[in-house]
Amino acid sequence: SQNMPDNTQEDQVLTDRNPESPNVNSNVSIAQMDNEIDPGNSRFPFCIVWTPIPCLTWLLPWIGHMGICTSAGVIRDFAGPYFVSEGNMAFGNPTKYWKLDPQLARNGKSGWDVAISDASEVYKGRMHNLFCDNCHSHVALALNLMQYQGKTSWNMVLLAFWMMIHGKYVSVGAAIKTWMPFIIMLGCIVVILVALHFREEHV
Repeated sequence: SQNMPDNTQEDQVLTDRNPESPNVNSNVSIAQMDNEIDPGNSRFPFCIVWTPIPCLTWLLPWIGHMGICTSAGVIRDFAGPYFVSEGNMAFGNPTKYWKLDPQLARNGKSGWDVAISDASEVYKGRMHNLFCDNCHSHVALALNLMQYQGKTSWNMVLLAFWMMIHGKYVSVGAAIKTWMPFIIMLGCIVVILVALHFREEHV
């Protein structure tokens, strides 16, 4: 009898190419891909992000500009009086991010996005105040509206502290951008003080 061709391998290739067939070799779910952080495109899903403020951060490197990102990674930040930016963070791309868990927000992912949207609408009607109602306050309101971790007591001081503890730099270059001006200024001050001390000893 005539042997039938063995199509097992061909059938397997067709199965692998079929978009409707399960990909047993992939361990990355669609949800995981959606949550992937992409600093190159400034996409930080479920993150609080931070970037230096020129002059201010040079003097106090733990103080900077803060925003919060939607489930799609789009940055929303209170960038000035009556203005909440979307996708383009004031003062440049984030240098640090703090990844949060949307499951700790009321109503999960949808609750996360609704809270950010509602907080942004509120701050579109507010005057920006550097000391008491600023970008950190906008993020705090979003966290309070979603009752993140079951809390409604988030504020600018807590956020600044936890960003220092949990924040991760997006790259080595980002860390240098954050700290280099402060280090240079500190170095100049030290050189001046040493020079003055040396001069006094030889007068």
